[in-house]
Amino acid sequence: MSGPQFPFSAVVGHDDLRLALLLNAVHPGVGGVLVRGEKGTAKSTAVRALAALLPALDVVPGCRFGCAPGAPDPACPDGPHPAGVAAEIRPARLVELPVGATEDRLVGSLDLERALSEGVRAYQPGLLADAHRGVLYVDEVNLLHDHLVDLLLDAAAMGRAHVERDGVSVSHAARFLLVGTMNPEEGELRPQLLDRFGLTVEVRAARDVETRVEVVRRRLAFEADPAAFVATWQDEERGTAGRIAEARDRVGAVVLPDAELRRIAAVCAAFDVDGMRADLVIARAAVAHAAWRGADAVAEEDVRVAARLALPHRRRRDPFDEPGMDEQALDDALREAAEQEPPDGPDDSGPDSGPGGGAPEPGEETPAAGSETDATPRPAGDGRAQAAPPASAPFRARLLQVPGIGEGAPGRRSRARTDTGRVVRSSGAAPRRAADLHLPATIAAAAPHQQGRGRTGPGLRLHAGDLRSAEREGREGNLVLFAVDASGSMAARQRMAAVSGAVLSLLRDAYQRRDKVGLVSFRAGSAELVLPPTTSVPAAQARLAQLRTGGRTPLADGLLRARAVLRVERLRDPRRRAMLVLLTDGRATVAARPGGDPVQDACRAAGLLAADGVATIVVDCENGPVRLGLAARVAAAAGGPALGLAELSADQVAGVVRAARAA
Repeated sequence: MSGPQFPFSAVVGHDDLRLALLLNAVHPGVGGVLVRGEKGTAKSTAVRALAALLPALDVVPGCRFGCAPGAPDPACPDGPHPAGVAAEIRPARLVELPVGATEDRLVGSLDLERALSEGVRAYQPGLLADAHRGVLYVDEVNLLHDHLVDLLLDAAAMGRAHVERDGVSVSHAARFLLVGTMNPEEGELRPQLLDRFGLTVEVRAARDVETRVEVVRRRLAFEADPAAFVATWQDEERGTAGRIAEARDRVGAVVLPDAELRRIAAVCAAFDVDGMRADLVIARAAVAHAAWRGADAVAEEDVRVAARLALPHRRRRDPFDEPGMDEQALDDALREAAEQEPPDGPDDSGPDSGPGGGAPEPGEETPAAGSETDATPRPAGDGRAQAAPPASAPFRARLLQVPGIGEGAPGRRSRARTDTGRVVRSSGAAPRRAADLHLPATIAAAAPHQQGRGRTGPGLRLHAGDLRSAEREGREGNLVLFAVDASGSMAARQRMAAVSGAVLSLLRDAYQRRDKVGLVSFRAGSAELVLPPTTSVPAAQARLAQLRTGGRTPLADGLLRARAVLRVERLRDPRRRAMLVLLTDGRATVAARPGGDPVQDACRAAGLLAADGVATIVVDCENGPVRLGLAARVAAAAGGPALGLAELSADQVAGVVRAARAA
């Protein structure tokens, strides 16, 4: 890092953020911090300032992997290290992982220079090696490519990095404090990585005028004279660094009483969190907080602070749940935990002995169909709008894909040629950049010609024709545009609830697969763009809940409106392939032109989408004893499949496959 850094002690407000970072500095086993917040809230400033407060490290001189002299890694690639060597002192590192980093930059790879000049296979360490015993910082962690997320998950879980690529097989220690920042408006974080963060903090700009004035005053003073501003806060920084060092020395001796351990377990049970990681994180964070305040044993106040920081991102049962922590619910859970008797106390099996305070699962309470409103559905020609009924319970959606191989934005849906995916083959095309070089294939192509080129010593003599390019294949995120028929023929309460539940399930799937989504609705003789294409999938869920139903069915207009939206989006983001998901019963009643046939016009509009190369999937929502099969006609015209609502469930499809195999 070049130039003076804004002092940690000078950050205004953000008490939870500062505390979460300090607890991790005291006890690295807490597991890192995820900082969620809107742009311009000093998230990155606070994280970068933390590194200056961390105690310096003793390292083995010349070790690229930061081994401690007293306990070096037995498998260190630079080892074995001799005993009794004098330690080298260096500051703790803050290593930044760029969102667009390649896999070899993160985990390391073959040292290309030595391979070509000396003919030896040597390992070049990556960012995980640099971050060992320090801080690994990922800004905009929610935008990190999935293959890098997988590598981070493995390293965070095992404390080691394993590299098996380009003829190199290396394993080295990689224990680091993982800190990530993200803006939720740009999409949520993959659940597996979310759970790896020990603590989470929500950061918002202050609404208090005096606080905002002080933020601006300090920032302007720092920009005017960084050195003088840093010197002003030097005493506070030195005091905080000393307090961190003292707490680190004390943390191993802090006692966690059984009563507080039971309190931790009871709170986690009350919030119905998955797995045991939350219990462990809260226990470590409570110990760190006790050490930070100078106590010898964990008390209830330490457990409360730790739970308030460790539970918000673990209590979310669904991607669309609002993040955050209901502090009243936390206080209730702590109080109930204190009232529970230990195992050797009186046998009390009353209602207070269980957790019982957890929030209901999303979708658990769904109004029953068949109310007096359901008994008299409006006729198809009635143009009066009704509120859409509550969605039926969401399910795990089957994978819908755009056919072929694309070259779009990294994601988890359709097959794609990517710059960051896994290498699947080599080609004779010239590499466009160093990362595109397929080294084993290049060496194999050059090796037979070395004698003819006069090479007798180690190393290789390369010609331009020897270079081979690596072809990578991964997954891309698509634009998933939903076109929802909200007309009177679809507005029967049970059917519209099922349609809303299906769209909600597909939206959840789109969230997990890093898609962009949009929503077109058509009813009452017109079509409208309810939600322009966005990466904020929860926004689509909110618009779906506000959908109005009733009126005639302008199916052709709905398809033409979807086509116009996709055409504009293709100009804005040409690499992102589109998939149209049409949910309708096909009973078109409004033609696109005067005197036209509504169904034929709908099929003609579907044909235009096919000509544009749009992958269309029609979800046939028709039910009842008499079925006209009109949605299947539209699907045929669009060149895509027609699926029933039940066929959208991955579990349903898997059950059919298993039954077929058993037969």
